[in-house]
Amino acid sequence: MTDIILHHYPMSPFAEKIRTILGAKQLAWKSVIIPRIMPKPDVVALTGGYRKTPILQMGANIICDTALIARKLNALAPMPDLYPAHAAMSAPAIAAWADSLLFNSAVPLAFTPEVLAQTFAGREAEMQAFVADRVAMRKDAPMPRVSAHDARNNFILWLGKLERELAIGSTYLFGNSPTIADFSVYHPLWFVATKPLAGELFKDYPNVRRWMAGVKALGHGNSTEISSTEALAIAKDTKIKLDGEGSALPDLEPGDTIVVAPTDYGIDPVQGRLVYCNDVEVVLAREDERAGKVAVHFPRLNYSIKKAGL
Repeated sequence: MTDIILHHYPMSPFAEKIRTILGAKQLAWKSVIIPRIMPKPDVVALTGGYRKTPILQMGANIICDTALIARKLNALAPMPDLYPAHAAMSAPAIAAWADSLLFNSAVPLAFTPEVLAQTFAGREAEMQAFVADRVAMRKDAPMPRVSAHDARNNFILWLGKLERELAIGSTYLFGNSPTIADFSVYHPLWFVATKPLAGELFKDYPNVRRWMAGVKALGHGNSTEISSTEALAIAKDTKIKLDGEGSALPDLEPGDTIVVAPTDYGIDPVQGRLVYCNDVEVVLAREDERAGKVAVHFPRLNYSIKKAGL
């Protein structure tokens, strides 16, 4: 089996989502620690411009966005099933809400001036660089950032609802086995809970804390750290493996030069040749001097896909 390589950094909330999935599935994986702000030259060599964290590498296949990464890992290791039949619609729906609305309320709480001052204590220049990077990432984003005041109100409201739902005593949100909903709700809460001052919001929610402890107990699997240079060499020395063909988009055909970009934030376009596009993913081929020939995978949902030059 091709090695699972996760490009991430420790405090990335979306990376924590994938690390806990790797733990639930008891998978072995290779860890590449990447910068949390731009520039990220080795990441760009693999993706062609996509800058969000994390990315999953399997040989010369580069998978972007945790919505798609989670599905790839579920196909690789089906148990526990992240998309069980009894929650086939509801679990992904909760996950989509958590990855967008819940996350967008968590970020302002984790980035208040008071929290940032303690997080980056004595590292003023690093803090300013981090803030500038996040401002740049949200440039031209269609969804405005929620104010800290509104974010706190929303977050507490949702904590209360989650507390009541978990009061029935189930181990996870949809029973005794974790689904994609658990990992997607967990990571924004973890992001706030691990921050100085902000973590105090959880003191009145014992059921939420119990559930979070259960997800945390799943661990992160078995990881071995490698360098980004080693990861690039693996991509270059491995042939692309594909499991699809054709195009589900009537105006695009395999071989067309296309541009793919997120539609929420971090709207950095990636250009390449369309390999295939189905209901789940769009895959483009590109070549880099250091990474070699790679196939970059993006989800269909929440991504702009168009022919280059349009």
